[in-house]
Amino acid sequence: MKKPSFLERLTGNQSEDMDRILDDEHEFGEDDDLAVEEESEADEEWENEAGGAPQDGELPVDMYQTDDMIVIRALVAGVSPAELEISITRDMVTLRGVREEYQEASDDGYFHRELFWGSFSRTLLLPEEVAIDEAEAQEKHGLLEIKLPKLDKHRTTQLKVRSNAGHK
Repeated sequence: MKKPSFLERLTGNQSEDMDRILDDEHEFGEDDDLAVEEESEADEEWENEAGGAPQDGELPVDMYQTDDMIVIRALVAGVSPAELEISITRDMVTLRGVREEYQEASDDGYFHRELFWGSFSRTLLLPEEVAIDEAEAQEKHGLLEIKLPKLDKHRTTQLKVRSNAGHK
C-alpha cells in the first residue's frame, strides 16, 4: 500500500485501503500489509550504532547572559565537585561527571525510579566568545554555577612600536 501524501492527509482524502483500516470491524494481523513489525531495520541500526554500551545522560542546564557575562547553571546534586570536568573554549563549554547510585533496596522494592544515575555530559555552544582565563565555577547545595566573562570586542589599546635599529 502506498503511504498517503501530505496533501492527502491534510485534506482528509483517503484511499480505500485507509477506509478499510479505519473500519471499526478491522483487526490487525500478520497478513495485514500495514501491520507494525516488532523491530524495524532503523531500530537495529540504532542499536548497532550504540554498540550496546550505556549512553551518557544529558545534563539539563539553564544558560543566560548579563551585560558582561554568560552564566550556566546545572543541578549536580550527588556529584562531588572534584568529580566534575568542565572544558571551556572561547565559544563552547562541555560538562562531564558521574552520579554514583546508592541503592538501598533491591530493584523490585522500588515504586518509582526517576532519578538519573551514571555518567552524564553536556556540550553547549556559547552565543558569544568568552574570556576562558577569567571563568569561574562554583557549586553550592547541588547547584553548579559557571560564570564566563564575555570578551570585550570594542576594547582598544595603544600598541607601542619597538625599534630594532642598531641591533645586529
